[in-house]
Amino acid sequence: MAAKGDKGTGDPARGMDLLWGTAGRPSRGPKPSMSVDRITGTAVEIADAEGLAAVSMQRLAAAFGFTTMSLYRYVPGKAELVALMIDTAIGDRPDLGGVQGGWRDRLAEWARQCLRLYVRHPWLLAATGGNRVMGPNELGWLDAALAVLADAGFTPVEQHDAFLLVNGHVRSVAQYTTGADRLRVDEWSADLGERLRRHGDRFPALVAAIQGGGYSQTTDDPLKFGLRCLLDGLDRLLTGRGSPG
Repeated sequence: MAAKGDKGTGDPARGMDLLWGTAGRPSRGPKPSMSVDRITGTAVEIADAEGLAAVSMQRLAAAFGFTTMSLYRYVPGKAELVALMIDTAIGDRPDLGGVQGGWRDRLAEWARQCLRLYVRHPWLLAATGGNRVMGPNELGWLDAALAVLADAGFTPVEQHDAFLLVNGHVRSVAQYTTGADRLRVDEWSADLGERLRRHGDRFPALVAAIQGGGYSQTTDDPLKFGLRCLLDGLDRLLTGRGSPG
């Protein structure tokens, strides 16, 4: 399915083959002079520098001196390209085998590495939202987290729900940390301060929190507090039923 501004109808089946490395080279036309990996890598570079909206089939074709239609011989459409970009940017599943400590330490390390990915590639937040096809690398990250939870003693249903909790927290922190669309913190603070000077009596708890320093504290690890709360709760669930994990 092609994105707005990109001609072509896309090809989900071929896109899946490209994503999983089972696609053959184009059967028609001259021998390919470009590779899907190079096209995808260039698309990732553009998205890293300018955001996902800057990536288009036309932009990529121009970068390689191709016509837009000739680029479709390699990648059938924008949706398939974005799927390839996600899996390329994510890379191999994290190796948690060398993490010292128990399941909490391994899951915390998974979360930290995941956050670093979002910081390195801010466009991943938007690209990975909603229901879509996931590639082998992305599934590898999911599998790594579920393996930690399974070893800890959580049931399959609990593994799924615990993953959603941790992943949701990581994404929330990443959105605040990298959010290209959000106002700068100083601008937000100035605007909020002005409004509270005029309407502070309507928001007493917020005013008290600000005056108490709740919004002026900075931390080198914004992930830490929420992650500790989540892991404490999950740990208590296991402890309450005597799990060996």
